Amino acid sequence: MPELPEVETVRRGLERFAVGRRINGVEVGHQRTVRRTSRQAVIDGLTDTAILAANRRGKYLLLPLDSGDEVMIHLRMSGQLLIAAAGSDRPRHTHVVMHLDDGNEIWFVDPRTFGEVVVFDPDHVDVEIPDLAKLGPDPVVDGITLSQFRKIVRSRHRQLKPLLLDQHVIAGIGNIYADEILHEARLRPDRISNELSTAAERRLHGAIDRILNEAIAHGGSTLGDAQYVDLFGDWGTYQQAHAVYGRTGERCTTCGIGWIRHTVLAQRSTHYCPNCQR
Repeated sequence: MPELPEVETVRRGLERFAVGRRINGVEVGHQRTVRRTSRQAVIDGLTDTAILAANRRGKYLLLPLDSGDEVMIHLRMSGQLLIAAAGSDRPRHTHVVMHLDDGNEIWFVDPRTFGEVVVFDPDHVDVEIPDLAKLGPDPVVDGITLSQFRKIVRSRHRQLKPLLLDQHVIAGIGNIYADEILHEARLRPDRISNELSTAAERRLHGAIDRILNEAIAHGGSTLGDAQYVDLFGDWGTYQQAHAVYGRTGERCTTCGIGWIRHTVLAQRSTHYCPNCQR
């Protein structure tokens, strides 16, 4: 579930509390979490290295090490990255533990084991993590100008919701924020990308920037399952500002007229206001 705003929130926590720390030891439990390589490869790749930076592309966390390698962490559906003092009670499903030189531990927790931790050579990312190498531009890290965005939408004949979800086109947007962005832009999720007016293109481009940055400012969205939390286990609050996502059957707070509808588009749950998004 964590999308760009949630992963960016975790990244900022790592930047403050993990960058510059040395990893003195590593524990790896569930093999599925390190499935691209092996337990031993992750242990050997992390032990006695220092974390130089905390970066992000799309939904991927990237931590360069002083060894020249990088750590890729992907939370996917249920993953959490937490920091706590050594000796603290660990949650169930803690699959990777990094022991830091300041007496803290970083835990990778993942009940459904869809997430992963990989140590890789950034010079060979296209071979070791090809899905990372194929990501489209990140709206926050790279920025996307209006001119670049117009090229993206005009060169494709696709419905807007699936287009926004395509990580090869724009990296980091998931189901929650695609719905919120399209509502902000007053565009139906099934509108065709290369049939938009120039004004609609401008609205959509601006909505991507506004919604993502507002969500980051609120620490992301924590839904009812509470699976997403920040580095210290705290919830995000942007779910309180959702205009359409998860509000099926409720009155639209934007127009005060429409009722939020739910449909399935490209096999994804989709929410919109039929009055605002015509």
